[in-house]
Amino acid sequence: MRLVVDYTPAIRQAAGIGRIVRGQVQALVRLAPDWDIRLFVAGPVTAEDRARAPLPLHATPWIRERDLVRIWHRLDMPWPRVDWFTRGPVELFHATDFVLPPCTARRRVLTVHDLAFVRYPDAAMPSLHHYLNVVVPRSVERADHIVADSHHTAQDLEELWKVPRERISVVHGAVDHRHFRPIREEGRLRAVRRRYGIGERPFILALSRLEPRKNFPRLIRAFHLARGQARIPHRLVIGGGKGWLYDEIFAVVAELGLEDEVLFPGFVAEADLPALYSAAAFFAYPSLYEGFGLPILEALACGTPVLAGDNSSLPEAGGPGALYVDATRVEAIAEGLVRLATQPQLRAHLAAQGQAHARTFTWERSARQLMRAYQRALA
Repeated sequence: MRLVVDYTPAIRQAAGIGRIVRGQVQALVRLAPDWDIRLFVAGPVTAEDRARAPLPLHATPWIRERDLVRIWHRLDMPWPRVDWFTRGPVELFHATDFVLPPCTARRRVLTVHDLAFVRYPDAAMPSLHHYLNVVVPRSVERADHIVADSHHTAQDLEELWKVPRERISVVHGAVDHRHFRPIREEGRLRAVRRRYGIGERPFILALSRLEPRKNFPRLIRAFHLARGQARIPHRLVIGGGKGWLYDEIFAVVAELGLEDEVLFPGFVAEADLPALYSAAAFFAYPSLYEGFGLPILEALACGTPVLAGDNSSLPEAGGPGALYVDATRVEAIAEGLVRLATQPQLRAHLAAQGQAHARTFTWERSARQLMRAYQRALA
């Protein structure tokens, strides 16, 4: 079978969706050696991109990704088709990042990672929000089968857009357990603290792009409240690059006088994540909505207990390894912070439960779920 996969997010996005596509495709290549799998990339690629990919890349060196997006999705024009670049007829095409580019294939599969832009309008800048609300429903309608990152996203597709359940397959994210594992070497732990300016004090780690849906203003207010209630010695470290509408985050820090207690080290390289998760006392992820919540699973795989919101797909990712709170209430988040900061037995229990839970989420399992989705699409 000739399968063409849109590998563009694996090349262009370091975290999140990029990590999911990289993990799934690498496992798929191992599990299906007899398939004719071709990887399409919108825009030019580097020699380093080609060296890291599990298969040769079929790129568009003479047209940029931005220009293809304008032609395909903003103008809704059916050319240039993906199969022009992957050479030959296509039995199955998998669009991995919300939108379906033109491709002449017998069947087309589309991954919808979440419907945050529907549930939470602030999840994207206004221009992007409008774009997604036009092109994603159109892509869903045109696709033969939909892949959702979680049962909750599948439920959203059914409830919000009336997509029949038989057109949806759930394919969970996963972690590479050779990489995401507890780090105990003191030298690596000290080095990652030094690299991100954390110091020697215990710290609570939060990690995500700075944007409204991630709920950082409430987390910071809850951290301030927890310090007053229990005098916890921890710092709060919020890693991640700037997204949009992030001014409130820094304004709350200034308002509460927490400039020395809340640190923003910026984007964290994937190579540093296991040591950073392992060095943290616990991981805080009180997001308001997620399609899956991959950082929760990564933290659990590193033996780090988690505080998470009790909403959307977060309980699917965290299972028994997280303490769940109402992410809309500062007091509830603060209570969770105090419990995890002051109860070592609770942290140890959640860490053990979480590691066992995370071990079931492998890229091989994810790829097998994806293969079943392909079979459903072709049936």
